[in-house]
Amino acid sequence: MLAPVRTQTPLADLEREITAPGDGLDRLRLVHAPFVPEVRLHLAEDAILWWARMEAAAGRSLPPPYWASVWAGGQALARHLLDHPELAAGRRVLDLAAGSGLVAIAAALAGADRVVANDVDPWAVAAVTVNARANRVTVDTTGDDLLDGTASADLVLAGDVLYDAGLAARVLPYLQRAADRGVQVLVGDPDRGHLPPDRLELVAAYPVPVTEPSIDSPVRRVQVLRPR
Repeated sequence: MLAPVRTQTPLADLEREITAPGDGLDRLRLVHAPFVPEVRLHLAEDAILWWARMEAAAGRSLPPPYWASVWAGGQALARHLLDHPELAAGRRVLDLAAGSGLVAIAAALAGADRVVANDVDPWAVAAVTVNARANRVTVDTTGDDLLDGTASADLVLAGDVLYDAGLAARVLPYLQRAADRGVQVLVGDPDRGHLPPDRLELVAAYPVPVTEPSIDSPVRRVQVLRPR
């Protein structure tokens, strides 16, 4: 059992976590993303156990550690970028709801001129920082809620962001406004039930290894889409 953590900032805590000794299920490990082995991420062996331990150490509630798992939509989108680097090369890229930073890191590896990873969870912002460092790329971060504004980028990437109806109702108009202004938009989604049937068109589809415990199939078909 690791010693209790005195919470300072999410970044300081994550830096402490990834260097602390131990190999229990409640630890973070630097591993290759299953469908994007070019990228290494600090992921939780068991995100629920890690979350419980960190909340106990902090003595307060912490946001769910979505960044500590690698999600199917992000894996497909990152794979698509690395297979088609011309999409990001030399461009200003925004990774929306970046989580672990997998998609942002893939954009940087593909040769983007500048990559900004956005997530409102400060722990995700910290995770992007340590993961970009592990992959020796530069990714800027912001924790602002951008969805009521307009994108300042050449390419907007959104991996697995349509996971509930409320969020989809805010994300989709943001993406459409960007597309209407000539910004290229790509969405990675395993169809969690919130895809609008008439507003996005298919670019590619990938059989992505599933890391989610609630999914029975070991592989999930994930689509990469863009606004019509």
